[in-house]
Amino acid sequence: MNRLHPVLLALVALAVSSLSLTACSGGDEGAGADPQRRRVAVVPKGTTHVFWKAVERGAREAGAELGVDVVFDAQLDEGDRAGQIQVVEQLVGSGVDALCIAPLDSKALVRPLAEVRARGVPVLVFDSPLEGVAGTDFVGYVGTDNRAAGRLGAAALAERLGGRGKVVLLRYRVGSGSTMEREEGFLEYMDAQPDIEVLVRDRYAGSTAAEAQNEALALLPQLREADGVFCAQESASVGMLLALRREALLERLVFVGFDSSPTLVEALRAGEIDALVVQDPARMGRLTVEAAVAHLDGRAVPASTDTGAVVVGASDLADPRIAALLE
Repeated sequence: MNRLHPVLLALVALAVSSLSLTACSGGDEGAGADPQRRRVAVVPKGTTHVFWKAVERGAREAGAELGVDVVFDAQLDEGDRAGQIQVVEQLVGSGVDALCIAPLDSKALVRPLAEVRARGVPVLVFDSPLEGVAGTDFVGYVGTDNRAAGRLGAAALAERLGGRGKVVLLRYRVGSGSTMEREEGFLEYMDAQPDIEVLVRDRYAGSTAAEAQNEALALLPQLREADGVFCAQESASVGMLLALRREALLERLVFVGFDSSPTLVEALRAGEIDALVVQDPARMGRLTVEAAVAHLDGRAVPASTDTGAVVVGASDLADPRIAALLE
């Protein structure tokens, strides 16, 4: 019979021991976790945009104050619906007490989230709407009144144009409920302005700033004819900024973007962007976790909670209240 060398046997034993310890620890997420604490999963649309990092900060602050473990996870690509569904399945399978989600698609996530509820896990929607009825199909919605925010952007652009001119709308991505509502709010306002013409209303930026830049460059004939432009989301605004900067069109166009990031704030400060419509993502993350815990405690949760949005110009950057929104 073959026998293992004593040294090799010791190495094998050490490896098995280490593997057992790793399995028991559950990785970094589970290390030190109290099994008696409730776990609230928070699933954003993605992880790359600055907006989601602020949402995470607010969610974790609320979790620490309320004594619950916040599990914050998402796929990388905001266009990957199947990836978001997979993240949800993995989190629910790992055992969570509530699921908070910003649906990538207002329709595609309806059935998977119904299956989550059927497993006894309450679902709370934040940032972007889901088709259905709050209180029946999901606990409630926490986020910006996006249609109103779109109208804010339109009003800011119209005011800076003096109520007349031609404008371009660059949408975000098909199926994204939050941005679709912003875009519809923008068009509702602009279509009511007798002296403003919307040259482009049905072009989509895609999920990344690079895709948005390419789409903006494809719109150069219309952009050269336009007097103003509005983008409905962070990466769409960054992509448009890069395209207009490359083509030296920033000085002659009024540009209103949406959301904030270091790139967008610096462009606002430099006068390249005229205004940004800014949400309160940290507050959104905080109120989302608070609503989930309230539901778990048996307390009533509003069908909809508006976390607010404001128009920010360069002169507003010194305001501490505005600065807090841009962190």
